[in-house]
This record gives sequence, C-alpha cells and structure tokens, in this order.
Amino acid sequence: MDINFDFKGDPVGGNISNYLLEKSRVIYQQPGERNFHSFYQLLFGASDSDLSKLRLKNKVDNYFYVNQGNAASVRSISDRSDYKATQSAFRTLAFSDHEIDTIWRIVAAILHLGNVKFRPDNESVKLDDPGVLDTISGLLSVTNQELRRALCERVIAAKGEVMAKTHNEAQANYGRDAFAKAVYDRLFSWIVQKVNRAINLKDEESSRYRQKTTVIGVLDIYGFEIFDVNSFEQFCINYCNEKLQQLFIELVLKQEQEEYQREGIQWQNIDYFNNQIICDLVEQSHKGIIAILDEACLNVGKVTDEMLVEAMDQKLASHNHYSSRQLKPMEKDLKHKEDFRISHYAGKVTYNINGFLDKNRDALFQDFKRLLYSSNNPTVKEMWPEGAMDIFQTTKRPLTAGTLFKNSMIALVKNLASKEPYYVRCIKPNENKSPVQFDKEQVLHQVNYLGLIENVRVRRAGFAYRQRYDLFLRRYKMISQYTWPNFRSGNDKDGVKVLMDEQGYSDDVKYGKTKIFIRSPRTLFSLEQKRSRMIPGIVILLQKQWRGAICRRRYKKMKAALTIMRVYRLYKMRSYFQALQAIFLNVTSRRDFGKSLRWPNPPLVLRKGVKNLKAIHERWRAWMIIKRIPQEDWPQVRYKVKACDALSNKRSYYGLSRRWEGNYLALNNENSDSVQYNHTINNIKNKDKFKKVGQSRN
Repeated sequence: MDINFDFKGDPVGGNISNYLLEKSRVIYQQPGERNFHSFYQLLFGASDSDLSKLRLKNKVDNYFYVNQGNAASVRSISDRSDYKATQSAFRTLAFSDHEIDTIWRIVAAILHLGNVKFRPDNESVKLDDPGVLDTISGLLSVTNQELRRALCERVIAAKGEVMAKTHNEAQANYGRDAFAKAVYDRLFSWIVQKVNRAINLKDEESSRYRQKTTVIGVLDIYGFEIFDVNSFEQFCINYCNEKLQQLFIELVLKQEQEEYQREGIQWQNIDYFNNQIICDLVEQSHKGIIAILDEACLNVGKVTDEMLVEAMDQKLASHNHYSSRQLKPMEKDLKHKEDFRISHYAGKVTYNINGFLDKNRDALFQDFKRLLYSSNNPTVKEMWPEGAMDIFQTTKRPLTAGTLFKNSMIALVKNLASKEPYYVRCIKPNENKSPVQFDKEQVLHQVNYLGLIENVRVRRAGFAYRQRYDLFLRRYKMISQYTWPNFRSGNDKDGVKVLMDEQGYSDDVKYGKTKIFIRSPRTLFSLEQKRSRMIPGIVILLQKQWRGAICRRRYKKMKAALTIMRVYRLYKMRSYFQALQAIFLNVTSRRDFGKSLRWPNPPLVLRKGVKNLKAIHERWRAWMIIKRIPQEDWPQVRYKVKACDALSNKRSYYGLSRRWEGNYLALNNENSDSVQYNHTINNIKNKDKFKKVGQSRN
C-alpha cells in the first residue's frame, strides 16, 4: 500500500497493489491453517436471515473448502466483530448496497461450490446433489443449465466447428477447483480496484499535491513456509522470500560495505551468504525450474509430473542447491521420481512434485468465463470482460502461474529497489501460536537464516550513523561558535571537521569523500543532547524576531488603516458639506429661510456636529426674521413669545395681533378715571422718584 502525505504530514490518499494472491488457499488448507477470513466472517458474523437468503448455516464443518485445516475458531480473532467492521468499511469506501450484497453472494457461492461432488456416468460425470447447483446458479445469477454444462463438460472450437467434450471425474474436480480459485481472485482484484477509486488522489488533488507529497509504501508478505508436504504453492512462496532476502542482502549487507569502499573508509569485508545462486536456480531463463516447468506445460502429448522431475534432474544435476533421489541415492528420505529438494537460505525444503504441472498451468476453461459474463448481475458481469469474446476467436496462450508469479516478483523487487526500505523482521517464537512460549532453537534458526547475524556484524564493525556533510552541518552547526550561524571558512567538510574537533569527537569519526561516518551511537546521542539544549534558545530568538516582525507589520497596518480612515472621513465630510451647500445655496431668498428644506443624512463622524449646525441655522433664521422688526418693538416681541409659550392651547386669543401698551390704566379709552390715575401716578413719581409703570408678572 502506498500512502500519500501532504507537506504537513497528513495522509491525503493512497493506492493498493496486490501481488501473489495465494489462490490455492481457497480450495485447500494445511492442518492448523484457515481459509481466507471472509468465509468465516460470513458464516459466524452474518445474521440468520442473511444466511438463510444465501442458503448457508453457521457450521464450518458443512463446507469442504473451509473445514480441511480444522482451525475455524481462533481465540485472537472475533469473526462476528470483523464482519461488522468489514460491512462498515464497505460503506465508508462508497460500495453500494447492491455491490456489498454481490460480494457476499459470491463468497457464499464459493462455499457451496466446494460441496459440489461428481460421480462417473459412463464417459461423463453427474452431480451427486443437483440441489447445490440451484443454489450456486441463484447466487451468481446464471441459469442452472449453463452452470451444469460448464462444470461437466467443455466446449472446444476447431476449424469453424464447435464440439462438446465431457469431463471425467478428475477433470470435473479440477475444473470446479479452478473455477472457485478464479472467482475469488477476480472478486479480490475487483475489491482492490474499488478501494483504489475511493482513496486515490483525484486529478485536481494530484496536480495540487504533486510537488508537495511524500509517499510511504508498506509491504506485508507471508514468510518462509516448510510443511510436512510442500507443493507448488510453497515453492512459489519460498521463491518470493528468496527474492526479498536477495534484496535485503543487496540493500543492507552488500551496499553497506560497498559504501565504505566508495567513500574511501578503511574496511575489512565481512563474508555473508549471497542467495542469488538460489534465485537463479528458480528463475533463470531456459535453465531455471520455472522455465523447465513452462517447457513441460507447452509440450504436446502426455507429460506427467514424474517426467518433469526427470527433466529437472537432467538440467540441474550440477547445481549445488538442487537434489533428488535419482541424483543422490543415499538420501533415503526423498521419494524416487516424486520429491526434489532445494537448499534455500532458510534451510533445505523437500517439495512433492505431484500437481506441479496442473497448478502451473492454472487453466480456467473459457466456458466459465462466458458463463459469468452472461450473469444477470452487472457486478459479476463486470468482473469477467473476456467472457464477451466469441467462441471461435483464438486467443494467445495465457502465461503460466509460475511465470506470472515470477513477473510479479520482478516488478515488486524493482519497485522496492527504487525506494528507501526499512525492514521489520517478525520472529515466530513457537509453533503453537502461543504468546507465552519461546522456543530458543526455532528463534535461533530464524535469526540465522534471515541474515540478522551478518547484519549485526556489519553494523557493529561499521558505523552507526552516516550523513552528507551539508545535511550534517545544517543540523548540528548551532552547537559550535565557529559554525553558527553560518560557516564561511571553507566548504561543508571543513565546517564539519571544525565542529567535531571543537566538541572533542574526532577519534570516533571518519571522513569520507561526501559523508561523515560516526562509529559510536554515544557520540550521536551526545550531539543530539547538545543540539537539544541549544534549540530552545534558538527557538526563543526566532520567536522574538518573528513576534517583533509581526508587531511591526501589525503597527504598519494600523497606521495605514488610520491614514485611510482619516482620509475617508475627510472625504465623507467634504462630500456632505458639498451636498449641504447645494441644498442651502439660495436660502436667504426663501421666505422661510430654509426651514422646509430637508437636511441630508450626515456621516457618522458629523452626527454631533450637524446638531450644532442645525442649531446655528435656527438661530440664523430667527435673526433673519427678527431683524425686520424695529428695535424698540423687541421687548414686546419677547413678551408675546413668552405669552405664546404660556397660553398656547389654553386661550384662543390673547392679543398677539395688536400692540401691547403695558400701562392700560393711563389710556382714556381703557379707563374712564384715567385723568385722576395719571395725576396720582405723577405725584407718586415725584415722591418716590421712579420713571415708569411696569407690567405685573402675576
């Protein structure tokens, strides 16, 4: 699985590549082994109603394809919980309900297919239980008749003619098993494609992240297998482990020592076993075991597994890592014309040749492909596009299982070799799958054949750490006053030497052409500790500088904002006064001096000031009205204003339209005794020295 990370380290997508699916596990399991987990999840995790729809019961013993290993129940696995998790994962990855249902229908069909049994009928075969056929055809959405024909016979097209060839019992069993393996393989590959469509980076995301993503690949692969009876599957698996061990040797042991020589570091080579000779034994063109297998499969005529052993003995007789009973008669544990032995890096493994040719051919009759392409279920039909091929159309002979396996391994190793690999070596502590048992001999054997001892010897004799001069100086330059903040007295190598001499580590390092090599981890830890002590001060300095820069930037923005606000306020004030000037342009010539004019809405900055302007305008308008009245009448005006305030809405008339005389008793038309009144007032004036009679304020 490749996982894409963005520049922050967050996963943004991924891609899954499936190599070397162990299809044989679908139809056969070694004692103590289980089939693929999906079968047990369905049987133990699905509800009774769902199982009833699939014509299943939660009894593993009822189904041949899952009961051979006698290990259906495992204490560390909860199939019920895993079934729920699988269902949830399907929905999370955008599988539709129809697709999820189809997946479990196919799994159920494979379980039922394992219970299909044949019995001889003259030159053909018949089904023991035709009812099973109804169940399988219903689950795969094909007709019963077409499924029966595909299982019991095959159609051959030659020279424009089509003929049906019936199977014998062995051929029918082979076809059934090949069909089950192919169906599971196609289902597995289809699920991987669906998952990839959900997690792959989309085109727009890919272009956005192209320059910023990091890819981490995780490879999980089965380990070396040695059983009581080892067949073609173990041969392929062990070849796979040979290739990965060869890659390990190339990347870890060989390149490690070659790097010391390349950098000019004094070094004494450590011997190790290079298993390239075993890889060549398996994969070499025209001479390897896979090439001999393919040649036997291509030969016309009856070629048996015994003949295959004879061909291998003839071509590989001189190979030191291959043996058989015919080549070494004294090895009595090898069966004559049935067993051959390969001395793998993990130890000697004896393989039983029976079934090698058939498993290598891995032939699936075209009838099965056409059968599933004709399915009424669109998802099933999508998995078998080659079923659309016309029966008369000749196709290129498919590659054998061994060649496909070899090509997959070559592609896998090429991909791994282009990366920077890190190994997690898993040690099997015992054969009982117990977490509390530790078999010393078994563990020691694994440590030996995995090459871990040689790896440790190389590491111990070599250097714990190496790094390019520029990267090393960039990481540790702060711990020396001569290299911080930048070294300017030579190249990067000179700077590294100055740093290490000052710190007193010169005796524990070697200087290569492009890299520095540190022998002791203690030196590296010491450098890291000193760097760790310096980092907080550097961080504080950077924070201080950055915070200052942020504050200065913020201050400039605030000053700019204030300037913009000031200019904007002036603009709004100027615009308001221009509008006000246009409205009150000829206000002096108006009768009401602008009382009826509507003031424009002032901006926020002028709201208080506009109130004062309005008050000024009111005072000005009052002045313009009052200045028309003779000045000697102003006192009367004041009186009338006060009277208006006091008597408004209380009296209908109080003499506003006439002149107010004030001393009405002195007037003849107002007072008949005005002569006597005036005489009396004059006497009082002369006596009390006052000048005028005023109005009463009551």
